[in-house]
Amino acid sequence: MRIQLLLILISYVAGATPTSYWVARGLYGRDLRKEGSGNLGATNTYRVLGWKAAAPVLVVDMLKGWAPVVLLPLMTSETSSEWAMGYGAAAVVGHMFSFWVGFSGGKGVATSTGVVFALSPWAALIGLGVWLATVLSTGYVSLGSILAAVTLPIAVLLTPHDGGQSILTATVMLAAFIIYAHRGNVQRLIRGEEQRFGKGGKR
Repeated sequence: MRIQLLLILISYVAGATPTSYWVARGLYGRDLRKEGSGNLGATNTYRVLGWKAAAPVLVVDMLKGWAPVVLLPLMTSETSSEWAMGYGAAAVVGHMFSFWVGFSGGKGVATSTGVVFALSPWAALIGLGVWLATVLSTGYVSLGSILAAVTLPIAVLLTPHDGGQSILTATVMLAAFIIYAHRGNVQRLIRGEEQRFGKGGKR
């Protein structure tokens, strides 16, 4: 049990790595918390700095979710998938509430995607397809993220995986995290005030 709790902490620290903040600060001398939407994620990085900065942020943020689920269980004899999911959840929480930047962060979409790719790749691909279709058709990244999150538990039910019922529980929890993180976006969508991708404003 002690080693698993230590690995949970390691997962949180890994997830808390503020990739976009360090890229923006280190390479561009800018603070993303004060520009665009103020979120520390790939979307705001793209909005403020463009694809050259956003692409590595996206990749690393996904790896922050994928790696704890896949690699940390190798460090213990515990084979329960629940612990692997716990590592992934800790990484998502770390991304959203990073101790490096005053317990702020991103909305957890990329890191959650990495977690789901590790747990159920087919479900992750379906969720990614829903996200991409929504963003391309509406321009709303927030709406795409919410619909993809809602889709994930359904996709888990319809696709093969090795985690049993516990993966369904994990994707429901991840969906809840993502929807909670986008609660402000939901209010703006309802009011018709949400800005489309690439047109500035909060999202």
